[in-house]
Amino acid sequence: MSLDKGLQKVMSEVPGCIACGYVDMVSGMNLGVKTVESHPAEVIELVAAATAEMFQGQTISMIERLFKKARGVKDDGSHFINEIIFTSGNLIHVMLRGKKHTEHALVVVCPTSTNLGMALSKARLVLESVENSL
Repeated sequence: MSLDKGLQKVMSEVPGCIACGYVDMVSGMNLGVKTVESHPAEVIELVAAATAEMFQGQTISMIERLFKKARGVKDDGSHFINEIIFTSGNLIHVMLRGKKHTEHALVVVCPTSTNLGMALSKARLVLESVENSL
């Protein structure tokens, strides 16, 4: 399955999904994007950069190191923060760090009228398909 087909599966299986993307957090670039509407390229690029910053920015990295130290866990490069959910106006944004490719993240956008639990569950389920499409 291609990444394009993997993202199409996200669009069809996550309830209310209006946009999704797969982000390389090392470069801060989108590897693929699907939307129901067209959006300016700048907006789509900023979402990728913001995803990278939210998961791997300086402050988050420091928090993860402090968590490991407080718990007596060796810093082996693994991450504590693997899912981020936030709202912006009338939208829910679900960001899931890859399990197989931890330097990648799936971003799913749905209206706030969407059942958050269902959207999160379905996004978790399709993450593997997207990762396997690379």
